[in-house]
Amino acid sequence: MDDHLADLDDVALAAALTREAAQLAARMRAEGLRAQRKTSISDVVTAADHAAEELVASSLARLRPHDGIVGEEGAEATSTTGRTWVIDPVDGTYNFLSGLGTWCSALALRDGSGLVLGAVHQPAVEEAWIGGRDLPTRLNGTPVGQLADLPLAEVAMATYLHPAVLPDDSLREPWLAAVSGAATVRMFGSGSCDLAAVAAGRIGVWAQQSVPEWDWLPGAALVTAAGGRTEQVEVRGHVWSVAGRPTAVEQVIVALRG
Repeated sequence: MDDHLADLDDVALAAALTREAAQLAARMRAEGLRAQRKTSISDVVTAADHAAEELVASSLARLRPHDGIVGEEGAEATSTTGRTWVIDPVDGTYNFLSGLGTWCSALALRDGSGLVLGAVHQPAVEEAWIGGRDLPTRLNGTPVGQLADLPLAEVAMATYLHPAVLPDDSLREPWLAAVSGAATVRMFGSGSCDLAAVAAGRIGVWAQQSVPEWDWLPGAALVTAAGGRTEQVEVRGHVWSVAGRPTAVEQVIVALRG
C-alpha cells in the first residue's frame, strides 16, 4: 500500500510519484525490455510504460479517489472534483529503449481554472522538477528563478517534426519559417525534458505540433511558473504548442503564421 504517500500534499505527491515511476521504469529497462510499435518505428511502447502508469494511476486512485485521471497508455477515471491528473509514465520512450538519457516520468494536475502543477523526473541526470500555480519552478528543491526575456535570434529552439510529415506543406513550411529564426535548433525527443530545460533557461523556446496533453501540460506548468509564456495556436489546420521566453514565443508564433 501507499503508506509513505498517504499524508503528502499535491506537490509532494506529484514529486514522489514521478520519482517512483521513473525508478521503476529504469529498473525494468536494466532487466531487459522489448518494444511494440504504436504509430511508427520511432513511436513505441514497452512494459515499463504500462507498469509505471499503473503505479501512478493506482496510487492516485487510492489517495485522490475523487480526482480524474488521464494517462498516455490508457489509464482513465472520471473527476467529481473538477481536478484531473495527467500522466506520462515514460516520456521519450524511443530514447529510453535506446539507452539514451533524455527521457522522464511526468505528471500534471489541472482543474477548472487551468494548470495547478507539473512534475518531471529525469533519472539519467538526477533532476526532479516541480512548479505550478503559486509555486515557482524548482529543480531538486532549489528555485530556478525567473526567465529573462530574449528574442528568438539569441536563443536555442527545441522542436520536433516527424520525417513522415515533411512532405506536408502545411506543416513543413511553418516549421521551417520558425526554426530559421533561432540561434540554433535541437531535437531531443522528450517534450517534458525539453520544457524543463526551457524553464531552466537552458533552451530559449520550444515548439511542436499536435502535442497530446501529457506531453504538454507537465512542462507547460514548469515554464509558466518560471515566468515564461505558453501558447497553443492553430496554423493551417494544425495546433502548435509554443513555450519559452516571451519575446521568442511571440516571434515563433508570428513565423508559424507567416
